[in-house]
Amino acid sequence: MRVTEDAKIIIQAALDAALPDTAVKKALAELPPYKGKLILAAIGKAAWQMASAAYKELGEKISGGIVITKHDHSQGPIGPLKICEAGHPVPDEDSYTATQAAIDLVTPLGADDLVLFLISGGGSALFEKPLIDTAEMDDITRQLLACGADIVEMNTLRKRLSAVKGGKFAQLCAPAQVFSVVLSDILGDPMDMIASGPAYPDSATSAQAKAIVEKYSLKLSPEALTLLEQETPKQLDNVTSQITGSVRQLCAAASKAAAELGYEPVILTADLCCEAREAGSFLAAIAQTHRDDGKSLAYIAGGETVVHLTGKGLGGRNQEIALSAARGIDGIPDCAVFSVGSDGTDGPTDAAGGICTGESAEKLRHAGLNLDKVLQDNDAYHGLQAIDGLLFTGPTGTNVNDLSCLLIRR
Repeated sequence: MRVTEDAKIIIQAALDAALPDTAVKKALAELPPYKGKLILAAIGKAAWQMASAAYKELGEKISGGIVITKHDHSQGPIGPLKICEAGHPVPDEDSYTATQAAIDLVTPLGADDLVLFLISGGGSALFEKPLIDTAEMDDITRQLLACGADIVEMNTLRKRLSAVKGGKFAQLCAPAQVFSVVLSDILGDPMDMIASGPAYPDSATSAQAKAIVEKYSLKLSPEALTLLEQETPKQLDNVTSQITGSVRQLCAAASKAAAELGYEPVILTADLCCEAREAGSFLAAIAQTHRDDGKSLAYIAGGETVVHLTGKGLGGRNQEIALSAARGIDGIPDCAVFSVGSDGTDGPTDAAGGICTGESAEKLRHAGLNLDKVLQDNDAYHGLQAIDGLLFTGPTGTNVNDLSCLLIRR
């Protein structure tokens, strides 16, 4: 089906444009002077790609370092750097071990040394040293994922329960200077929230953290509640930060690729933030309005939606967006809605996202699946799997939110 092939071309073009290599090289032109060692620390889903780009640029100037990325996201050795893989979206023992190794690497540094700190989304889980029992930390993370808390709310709590988040890692690096290069995966690019801001002053307050606990009726131990009372660093004198790359770049690349395929592109927003199912229904509603316009159209949205867990199935927010659009575009010829995570993984699955066409609802019925029940069970993965609607990219080397798109081919 032509529209499905077009979708895959647009996805690949957008992901290629969002790779951090060029952005990292540009940021390194502003690297501060130093007299001692240059230590590299990279965290997040794009850590390997960012570290590789930095090493290609700086080579033997780097004395040593560590890369902490998600399981199966490493692509091999990088010079003298230690490569670690760890758990995401829930930290695991590998997260804690790798983080301690990073701490051990920077704490002996002196005032003449410089830490090149490369940060990307996913760092909140991958880079962690809890101040509470690890079992409770895992439980709190799962509670936050299940209740539909957004990333800012999640990180506001994580900072106060961690020894490295909310500017605390920069404090551990002192008296060494820190030059951080940040690949944004949060809408609006709030530097203190990306990977929970390990090298940036925290703008959130204890009062806000406690309000989140109350909002979602979270269960925290007395020890955790006591930590919420403690304020995080509000000023850091040893850090210079640069932000590079964002979901806007992803949307712009998708728009360019769609135009080259003959579509008239419309970027709806780069700040999509709602329930995944609402986003899918909204894109389907646009399809209903413009199905007879007589021209090929591409409606593009970037951002990060949320999912409230009501079942025990398998899936992710991007898969729910695609599946939620199936009913609304049912029977519309040459029409598709797709959504993908730019890091190549969607929720706890091996898929990057999903795609539904005007034929998908009928395919679901033919497979004996009830669309409402599949969504209620949060089982979009198996629903899409049954109709060949899963999208796979593998780890991409970047992480700048999600890309959702409605295509109408005429």
